[in-house]
Amino acid sequence: MSSSLVLRSTLPRALARRLAVRSTTQARYATSDAGQFAYVPGGPILKGTVNDPTTFPEPSRTHGSYHWAFERLLSASLVPLTAAAFVTTGSNYPIIDALLGVGLVMHSHIGFDSMVVDYLHTRKFPVIGQIAKWGLRTATVATLVGVYQFNTNDIGLTELIAKAWTA
Repeated sequence: MSSSLVLRSTLPRALARRLAVRSTTQARYATSDAGQFAYVPGGPILKGTVNDPTTFPEPSRTHGSYHWAFERLLSASLVPLTAAAFVTTGSNYPIIDALLGVGLVMHSHIGFDSMVVDYLHTRKFPVIGQIAKWGLRTATVATLVGVYQFNTNDIGLTELIAKAWTA
């Protein structure tokens, strides 16, 4: 019984205080002579923030449907290429070994690039986004050089995986 009395007495006072603060804030924005802020019921609209609409990129053949089709074609071609690489040996068919190495690296690059674009966009993270983008490009080039060196000067990618599988 006493708890309901406390709630009845303090709850309306807290709500009244909140409404008073809110109405004075709205009145301040409404009567402000600063012409750059337009009053709307949800608050002011500021330019240069998340309230701005997203700008659309210029049409490019490397993005959009061509880019999507290339990603799907690469992913689908890795299945028979992987099977062919393990049915044959890499030392007898170095072209298949090279195609598998480049295909896997490019497939990984496209996946990580999508992650960087989605989660570290340069509009929100101008410094970290650029570092991540160029770090990924550098790592991809270094990996391609490493795969080339490994395929030409050593046993090759498929032979390595076959030996590791049977070990």
